Amino acid sequence: MKQELEQLLRAALSRLAGSTLSQTPPVSAVVVERTREAQHGDFSSNVALRLAKAARKSPRELAAAIVAALPSNALVARAEVAGAGFINFYLTPAAYAGELESIHAHGARYGESALGARERVLVEFVSANPTGPLHVGHGRQAAYGATLANILAAVGYDVSREYYVNDAGRQMDILAVSAWVRYLELCGEELPFPENGYRGDYVRALAQDLKSAAAEASLRRPAAAVLAQLPADAPAGDKEAYIDALIARARELLGPAGFREVLELSLEAMLTDIREDLGEFGVTFDNWCSEHTLAASGAINHALAVLESQHRLYRKGGALWFRATEFGDEKDRVVVRENGQKTYFASDIAYHLNKRERGFSRLIDVLGADHHGYVARVRAGLAAMGQPPDCLEVPLIQFVSLYRGSEKIPMGKREAQFVTLRELRTEVGNDACRFFYLMRSHDQPLDFDLELAKSRSNENPVYYIQYAHARVASVMKQLAARGLAVDRAAGLAAAARLTESHEQAVLQTLTRYPEVLEQAAENRAPHALAHYLRELAHAFHTYYNAQVFIVEDAALRNARLALVLAVQQVVRNGLTLLGVSAPETM
Repeated sequence: MKQELEQLLRAALSRLAGSTLSQTPPVSAVVVERTREAQHGDFSSNVALRLAKAARKSPRELAAAIVAALPSNALVARAEVAGAGFINFYLTPAAYAGELESIHAHGARYGESALGARERVLVEFVSANPTGPLHVGHGRQAAYGATLANILAAVGYDVSREYYVNDAGRQMDILAVSAWVRYLELCGEELPFPENGYRGDYVRALAQDLKSAAAEASLRRPAAAVLAQLPADAPAGDKEAYIDALIARARELLGPAGFREVLELSLEAMLTDIREDLGEFGVTFDNWCSEHTLAASGAINHALAVLESQHRLYRKGGALWFRATEFGDEKDRVVVRENGQKTYFASDIAYHLNKRERGFSRLIDVLGADHHGYVARVRAGLAAMGQPPDCLEVPLIQFVSLYRGSEKIPMGKREAQFVTLRELRTEVGNDACRFFYLMRSHDQPLDFDLELAKSRSNENPVYYIQYAHARVASVMKQLAARGLAVDRAAGLAAAARLTESHEQAVLQTLTRYPEVLEQAAENRAPHALAHYLRELAHAFHTYYNAQVFIVEDAALRNARLALVLAVQQVVRNGLTLLGVSAPETM
């Protein structure tokens, strides 16, 4: 309905072009919003206030001219000028009846639109280092990214979902050496475990896998040989220097092939766990992009060559630097270190150039809140390589605090003081996880209340919404038990009978769904859909408690059943986008 009213306004403005207006205004000038109070109509537009200065008329005078030029439409009962120059629209009952019919006609596709015009969008999300299981913070990124991708696809974007596997670099080396030290412990060697190694039980499981799969003769080394020439362990010494020396010692003793064997086994075990965890959570990807493979393909050298061709690189202190400050970054960035090793930044800009060269016009990176400095530097790299910097969007997902009762649970990956996503899902269920992660805007910290998430009460929002869906199913069972069946066509034909205040409230809330989807897509705000579904459930439950649906009057009965079935359809559509189930019974 909102879009149709905007089209009516644009048609009126076109009629005024050349007389009242010098030219037809741009499409962006026409904005229609729902009113907050019924006495101001159903929808309102401030287009006259926007255009009055250019038209050299008062806003009220221009608004009156626009109203007079509006084409007639069965949707609009009347349009009035109000206040400083607003145009308020009062809709006919047929407008809401038509939208009710549209819900039944489109079913699972109701709410979809062509807003995105098939623009190719790559949503990269989670992308957690494969150095341990996913924790509850990663779960919020997964729920947000998956739902945002679903919403964007629903409103007409051509969406691909990608996980970037950080399988190159120091953190993978630390995981490998952590697993190897645990493996040597299984073999009876007594070694001090590095203070900043990965300590979780999952590393012991990796060591067991290594012991089962590897040729012990090639990987087993006596503790004395391992510890030879290593610096003292932290805190007596430098823990970073110690673990770097331990990694170098492992490479020396195992050889490149042996160390790679440990690393690849650890990596594959972690990736398998992550894939399974996300899959069980309803989160899947179109592509898993490997940093190691990206480097092997020559993509990093290609990106550096592009920068070199644009004279954006220089040498200083034996390192190769990118002139990032010329593109708005706070400082220049090293892309190749003195030892010839390429930096993480070089990989990052190469990866984003690769995304663009794969044909994606918009890049959305869903990252944790600690990546706030990431945006400017990668945009600088894109700009220097001839790409539009604003093609990159980076929603930063704020931290999750998990509470068990009044106790806040600490999290730290290396210390293994964290609750995994799998543990959380086991305790509260996938549906509660997905919905609770999406209840607040991604740019706000989230306190996850375990007790509320597990409760079966109206205070639990996901239960409250799912109960609306199940309640409609129960009404249909009651209908069948009485030997009756719903006649949708007759119900839609009698939609004018839906005059009760609760019915009007449900109708008006239902018709907001397409607008909510587009707003959620444009604002990258899946929480808007979660809030809307709660409002719709509230309108339905209020209606359910106030009216009897299965009445003797067949026309009224069918009209009410058509209305509640529409509620069920929209609830199901919205929950599906959120990744939450829509049960028939509860």
